[in-house]
Amino acid sequence: MITWMQRHKKWLIITIWISTIAFVGAGFVGWGQYNYGDKAGAVAKVGEVEISMGELQKSYSRLYQQYAQMFQGNFDEERAKQFGLQQQALQQLVQQALLVNLAKSYNLSISDQELYDQLKQDNNFFNNGVFDKEVYKQVLSQNRLSIAEYEQELRKQLLIQKTISLLNVKTSKNEAKILDTLLSISDKIEYKVLSAEDINIEIRDEDLKAFWQTMQNNFMNEVSYEVKFIKQENITATYDDVTIADHYQDNKNHFKDNDGKILALEEAKEAVVSELNAAATKKAALRAFVDYKNGKLDKTVTINEAVVSSKKNPFNAEVLQKLSETAMTKPFIKPVNVDGVYYSFELVKVNPATPKTFAEAKSKVLPFFIEQKKKEKILELANNSVAVFKGQTSEFLTMESVGKLPSLNDMESAEFLQKLFTSDKKRSFITLQSGKIVLYNILEQKLLENSNDDQANVVARLKTSIFSEGLIKTLQNRYKTEIFIQGL
Repeated sequence: MITWMQRHKKWLIITIWISTIAFVGAGFVGWGQYNYGDKAGAVAKVGEVEISMGELQKSYSRLYQQYAQMFQGNFDEERAKQFGLQQQALQQLVQQALLVNLAKSYNLSISDQELYDQLKQDNNFFNNGVFDKEVYKQVLSQNRLSIAEYEQELRKQLLIQKTISLLNVKTSKNEAKILDTLLSISDKIEYKVLSAEDINIEIRDEDLKAFWQTMQNNFMNEVSYEVKFIKQENITATYDDVTIADHYQDNKNHFKDNDGKILALEEAKEAVVSELNAAATKKAALRAFVDYKNGKLDKTVTINEAVVSSKKNPFNAEVLQKLSETAMTKPFIKPVNVDGVYYSFELVKVNPATPKTFAEAKSKVLPFFIEQKKKEKILELANNSVAVFKGQTSEFLTMESVGKLPSLNDMESAEFLQKLFTSDKKRSFITLQSGKIVLYNILEQKLLENSNDDQANVVARLKTSIFSEGLIKTLQNRYKTEIFIQGL
């Protein structure tokens, strides 16, 4: 009976624990290198939708923050690599781009009114409980976002939500009953956890070099950019009282105390003058940029040269990002504010990434080599041990018994239970994302006397997830996906 139920229960509903597709995702990404050609401004293209490096960086940053919260701060770049965060970030954007292509094929769009309605609901932009355009501008400015950039991203997310909302999946009473029965199945198991930490690896240079040769394109010297640039120093001017008063009246919301109250003109005067100087500096920088671009730059202005890369960057991350998005056919970059100084750039040359030598890459290759060899060894050990292992005996477990397997943390436990209750094998092993392998043997199985009134909603979510996965696969066949960044 145990064998029959274990073999067939996963087919009661097509796939219970299928991963929900992350349609909409929740710094600077320092990995991989561009495969340069005519796509220097994009890291990927899906159908007619391009994905920029900036979008990829933001997607990675959002995912990183989500995992950091999940692990209560105990999360770093090493764990991010283990979880494949870089690939997840790109995959989210690819899935979003697939849906955007679908939306466009049906002429779906987001109107200005729909955009405004969404903005009005965001309390980040509220003043006294209502949307305030000046607060909106200020918040975006503080987060180094332009209005156009923010609204373009918001339109995309709203378009994706509109498309998803059309995928209305319903459920039947029988499906809810089946799920309730399935979730009532409990297993008592004997189990043993194998960890890569218990595996010792012999490291020989010849093996390490052979491993490096199979993946040397993942260990590249960084891309660098040869640029010319001009700079505009801060302007410090004297303004009459009328100019100061007019600017204050037009921009009162810029001048508040710590309690959020608008300062009086006399109290705000220094800040007003500072804003006027900043505006004058930016205006002068833009004029100089136009002259530079048109070959009419004043001969007294010095044109400087520099080489910029991620490791050698005399400016800031924003400049590097803009350079990565700039094509040689349009080499000029509008003024960028770096520590109060405006710089305008001309991209002269892109030096593509080249593979590092074995000696240069050795220290970086070593952790990957060790990880790969440990995976091979632990898998070999699991195959050799599964038929004869002796381990711990659990209590009766259900899919909700997270925390009842002492050798696994909560995330590992949840993953193991999901895979256990969709397996058709009485004795086998399960590989976890963390690298651990759990050997198990089902000793007993029984049905619990409980029920959950919320199963209809659970079924609806699961069916939506299954439908979504099928939709994504269909769209992948319809729209070509090109990746222009190596290592992903």
